[in-house]
Amino acid sequence: MTIHIADNACVDAKAEIGDGVSIGPFCVVGPKACIGSYTRLENNITLMGRVTLGSHNHIYPGVTIGGAPQDLSYQESDTEVVIGDRNVIRENVTINRGSEKEEGVTRIGNECYLMTSSHVAHDCTLGDRVAIANNSTLGGHVHIQDHATLSGLIGVHHFVTIGRYSFVAGMSAVRNDVPPFMLAEGIPARARCVNMVALKRNDFPDDVIKSLVEAHRLIYRAKVGVDQAYELLRTHGTLEPQLVEFFDFIENQQAGRHGRSRELRKAA
Repeated sequence: MTIHIADNACVDAKAEIGDGVSIGPFCVVGPKACIGSYTRLENNITLMGRVTLGSHNHIYPGVTIGGAPQDLSYQESDTEVVIGDRNVIRENVTINRGSEKEEGVTRIGNECYLMTSSHVAHDCTLGDRVAIANNSTLGGHVHIQDHATLSGLIGVHHFVTIGRYSFVAGMSAVRNDVPPFMLAEGIPARARCVNMVALKRNDFPDDVIKSLVEAHRLIYRAKVGVDQAYELLRTHGTLEPQLVEFFDFIENQQAGRHGRSRELRKAA
């Protein structure tokens, strides 16, 4: 398949360009970039430093990927950004490369949708099918698990973990971890209820949803404590894997500092 590069794009001869790639006007692609097959760069896009893009990605105007971490301690190491397949990255998104503080990689999975002017900071890790709406910002070292959704104008504190199939409502301040399967909202964001929309859309069984609703009630409304809630639910039968995942997540969160499990790694 033919590679299309606009005459007024600036693509370094050392960059690796896959089959069927399209690079539009005024794009700047550095020597350490690797672009997978059938990925499309619209126009005015900059790939800086070590950037690896998988196949079938669609990147819109004004995006900058691979800029240096916005961290005063960064020592100009040859860190990188790794992005998977079939992602959509909309206008003016910024994705910074990793720092020396972890593995040196900012990583985005497959089939994610990053909307206009969202920001992914250094050392963040996004799973598959993560959606981040307009003007939402991730601090450094944030981990977002598969199928999570962030609405618009959200600020996420560094080292926060956001669990699978969770939803964070718009204009929230996420200072603590968000458990899987929950809907969080507020300043600071709190788990307000189960994310029923996502669970039903993804065909979670009714008994799993009911168990998660009861777990949320016991922990966040009745405030009986994690261990007691676990035992109460266990007495009603075998705990579904999703419920075990939920309780494990909260235990890890409480073991960390400031309601963030990854702060334990930072302290170590």
